[in-house]
Amino acid sequence: MALGYARETAGMHPLSPQIDALTGAGVDPARIYTDAADNPESVSSTPPRQGLTALLDYARPGDTTVVVGIDRLGRNAPEVLATARELSGRRIGLRSLREGLDTDDPAGAMIVGVLASLAELDAEIEGQRRSTARPRTDSTSTVGRPRALDDDQIDVAERMRAAGQPVPSIAAALGVSRATLYRTLAERRSVR
Repeated sequence: MALGYARETAGMHPLSPQIDALTGAGVDPARIYTDAADNPESVSSTPPRQGLTALLDYARPGDTTVVVGIDRLGRNAPEVLATARELSGRRIGLRSLREGLDTDDPAGAMIVGVLASLAELDAEIEGQRRSTARPRTDSTSTVGRPRALDDDQIDVAERMRAAGQPVPSIAAALGVSRATLYRTLAERRSVR
């Protein structure tokens, strides 16, 4: 049995032309399931698609879901492919009028399979990008600019200061400014 599905998008893809195309393709008007445009003021970020849910509840193995375009199966690529995979897993065919895809045809089934594989690959690559973009932190990492003097140099500066050396000569010997040396020594004293 051919089951039609039409999903309206606010401002574009109205239901009536989709329903006309589905009935023109031989789908019984009583077997066309619809979802109206999402309400932009809706509290939920992903409102339920009751028409698609009703179609999936009614559909049996061997039935075919007919859509005007494959993009009508979801709001984004992962959602479209998840719906296509669910249909395939339940042995429910998929036919898209615009793209000329029909999963009852071996070539159409292969194209949908390739699209699903590409979407999974894209999701995996995006996950890797996110994980590598996150800065790695451990107990020794610091935020901000690296310190001008390491702990050994600070120890030397403190010994030189305790021996009565003037700050300008200590700073010159360590290759830092006087302000850096004063700040570093003050930070060391506040930590102790």
